[in-house]
Order: sequence, then C-alpha cells, then structure tokens
Amino acid sequence: MLCPDPDCQRCPRLVRFRADNRSRHADFFNRPVPSFGPVDARLLIVGLAPGLKGANRTGRPFTGDFAGSLLYPTLRRHGLAQGGFDRDAHDDLRLLGCRITNAVRCVPPENRPTPEEMAQCRPFLGAEIAGLPALAGILALGQFAHTAVLAALGLKKSARPFRHGAVHALGEGLPWLADSYHCSRYNQNTGRLTAEMFDAVVADMARRIA
Repeated sequence: MLCPDPDCQRCPRLVRFRADNRSRHADFFNRPVPSFGPVDARLLIVGLAPGLKGANRTGRPFTGDFAGSLLYPTLRRHGLAQGGFDRDAHDDLRLLGCRITNAVRCVPPENRPTPEEMAQCRPFLGAEIAGLPALAGILALGQFAHTAVLAALGLKKSARPFRHGAVHALGEGLPWLADSYHCSRYNQNTGRLTAEMFDAVVADMARRIA
C-alpha cells in the first residue's frame, strides 16, 4: 500500500509547518500520520487531516483531539472497535473490520489544507482504497473528505453531493459512500452534529457492511 515518506516533500507549506512543529514540539509525532486499523477492513473512515495536538502529536488518527472522544466510543458501541481508548494512543484499542485514514496525511496550518495539498495527497488515498480487498463501505467525515474520496476514485462530485446521512452508490465493484458531518469540536459544540446523529450514521454503515 502506497504511503507517504516520513519526510514527504510534496507540499512546501506543509513541509515548512512540519519543520516548525518539530522545533516547537520535539516530542510530537510530526510526520505524515499512517492509517489505523486492519487491512481486511470492510469499512474505511476518511477524515480531513491530522490535528496539531491530536494525531500530529500522537501518531494515530483522531487520538488526542476532541473528535476522537465521539468517534471511537461510537465505533466500539457498534462492534467496530474494542478495548480502552485514551488520548495518547498508549491504550489497547483495536479496530474490528474498520480502518481510519485522512485525505491529507500531514497536519496543515489552522486545520485547513489547500486544494493543491489535497491533490498532492490524493494518490495515497486512492492507494488506501484500492489496497483494502474486503472494502464494502466508506464513511466520509465532512464535505472535504467526501470530495477527496470521489476525486481519488475518479468520480464527479456533482452527481453525488455531500449531505449528512446520505449514502451514495458509487457503481459496480465500488464501496458505498456514506456522509457525516465531521465530529469536530465546533460541530459538536454548535449542535450541527449530535452524538445521536453520528450514532445513526455509524449504525447504518455497520448494518450495510455486515
């Protein structure tokens, strides 16, 4: 499976930001964050990018930030994870039939990659999807992840607009694509995404891939 080099040089702005963070936070992971979960996964969850003090610190997607406190307990509730979840990745959490990645593997300034950076990282997302032989469904967390998945598969987004709770058939031989608002602190605090809303999306995908 194609993965970024630990010192990937594809995106100059992200390279500079990584160098700055290595200076400021020498104990952080500070590299492209690898995917988490088994390669026989039937569900792939795609986020946008690592958070500065979340995955960029811990080296595991959605670990150490607010979003993971909703994501991982929800997966565990639906049989897609087991074990304890902690904010520093030194736990016994395991994913079951599920894998998590990001559309952009390096932490971006202000948590917002540019379209050019998303395009540079697209081959890694495409390889991730192609490298999961049992994949039956993809859950995109947010519109950017939704767009990144469609682009990685060479599909037009106009035919499949993002909408929370939507499930898109992508075509023969391709997995389902489900949409959820990102489980970010902002979306949870404003009520745009509630725990019940997110639970319903994950429950539906768990049924579809069973």
